[in-house]
Formats: sequence, C-alpha cells, structure tokens
Amino acid sequence: MPDPSVIARFLPFALAETHFASLGPKYRGKVRDVYMPDERTRILVATDRQSAFDRMWCTIPLKGQVLTQLSAWWFTQVQDVMPTHLIEVPDPNVMACKNLQMLKVEVVVRAYLTGSTVTSVWHHYQNGGRNMCGNALPDGMVRNQKLKEPILTPTTKGEEDELIDSEGIVERGLATQEQWEKITDRALALFQRGQEVAAGRGLILVDTKYEMGIDENGVLTIADEVHTPDSSRYWVAATYDDRFSRGEEPESLDKEFFRLWLRGQGFNPSDHAKPVPVITDEVRVMLAGKYIDLYERMTGGTFVFPAEANTTSRIEKNLAKYHKK
Repeated sequence: MPDPSVIARFLPFALAETHFASLGPKYRGKVRDVYMPDERTRILVATDRQSAFDRMWCTIPLKGQVLTQLSAWWFTQVQDVMPTHLIEVPDPNVMACKNLQMLKVEVVVRAYLTGSTVTSVWHHYQNGGRNMCGNALPDGMVRNQKLKEPILTPTTKGEEDELIDSEGIVERGLATQEQWEKITDRALALFQRGQEVAAGRGLILVDTKYEMGIDENGVLTIADEVHTPDSSRYWVAATYDDRFSRGEEPESLDKEFFRLWLRGQGFNPSDHAKPVPVITDEVRVMLAGKYIDLYERMTGGTFVFPAEANTTSRIEKNLAKYHKK
C-alpha cells in the first residue's frame, strides 16, 4: 500500500478541470475531458474528478494517472480479443485514440449478485426481480453470491441509464441484430480475459462496463476504458469466501468502496433533503491509495509518482503536437 503522506503532497494539485482550447472542441464527461483536434482523433484527458450516484463529489489526487495507465495496460492485454481505440499515451493522464462512431448502449457484464445503484443486479433482485435484461435469476440467492454464469445487462446512454434487453436494443435501432450478436460475443470474451488476468493477481473481476464503437473501416472496436476501478468492480480473492460466509461485504478495490462509505455516513441518493457528507482530505487520500494499490496489484509494477506536480502544464507540453494550428 502506498505511503499516505506521499499521496497527501498531491492534494493541492488534483486535476478538477482542463481548458486546452488549442486541442479543439471539448466534451466534459464525468471523469474525462475529451478533445477533438481533428476528425480522426480523440484526446482523452483523465481528470481526478470523483463521481458516485450520478453526482460529482470531489477530486482524488493521482486518480486520473491511475485510470489512464491502468486502462492503457489493459488495452495491451485484450488487443488480441478485440481491436482497441488506443493510438498512444503521450502523457500519464492522456490517451490519444481513434475517433469512433460510438454505439448508443453500454454493455455491462456481471458475474455476482451485487451492487448498490438502481441499475445493479442486487437492487433489481432484492426488489423481487427475477428476470434482468432477459436473464433469468433463481430464487434463494443472497447478496454478493456468484451467478451460475456471467450475464449481460445493457443500459442505454442518456441523462439516466435505462436497462434494456437484446430485443429492445435491436427494435430501437441501437444496434443491428448482427452487431449485437458480435457485441455480446466480444463482451463475454473480454470479461473472460479480464477474470483470468485478475485471478492471476489474486483478484476477482466481479463486473464491468464496456463501451464500443465502429471505426472508419467498419470494425467493431473497444473504446473508453477497460477494467479500470471506475468501470469495474474488484474483490480480493483470498478473503471473499470467508467474508461471504459471514454475510460481510467483500474486500473491494474500486470506487464501490466510496459508495459504501457514503451510505455509511447516512447518505441516501433518493433523499435530497438530507445534508451530504463532507469528503475530508483523509478520505481522498485513502481512496487514492486504493486506486494506486489496485494498479500495482494488477500490473505487477510500481506506480511512479509524477516528478512535476503541476499536471496542467505538463499535459499541455506533452500534447503540443496535437494543438490545432
């Protein structure tokens, strides 16, 4: 686990926002600022913004670097399973990628009965649902139990995620039948690779979200990020069975920890009248440590703290060749 005092030095420099007008038009996502220097390229700048329950809470120092470097590492692990959009990593917080025609659906693969959001399989199950996006779920299961086999629970993209099944995707023109069959096949193959790699590192890949698009040659391509702690849920394998048998939450290494912490502070996303918890620097440093710990466990490498604290000026220098003339 990284030294909290070292992480704390980067608190004043956490990257909340970017303004690189020379990189072209900007789209602001929950975590990434996306620039379009030309029609064929997207520049994905990972900030340190922390979201949960569809709201922005704070910044987590060094989080953007972890997400970028871990996602880039994962793209190399799955490039034989599916083409990726990654071109290069010109900065620790930045990926230069192919511009794709993005599919209007997020592909979520789940292997355990868990989750805390309204689109999670556990929320659906505990409210009596036994069929989720066309997947039959047996009676008698309990929270955090392993499913018989991984299932797909797609959601539409929009202001609010909407669960949808295969038939609905095709009927609404979000993908053709042929595209959806290939998407399903590749999503399950990506998830299997992710589980295999995670298992080799003593981790369980519990569930994940994939975003895909079509490149200029009509090739289905994996985009955005892959198997990061923001898009995926990880549990520590060595402690899962014991904790599960005692009805305790698994030991997690992802932002689910932050969601559970918020609920432990009394936060209810449905109760807008209650005051929201204060995110202290101690919590920010602790969560940063979890991100870094997951990076090191997963890659087997050592996280390299940046030599230059001013992330904004470093990124601007490293992206000079992408500046619009």
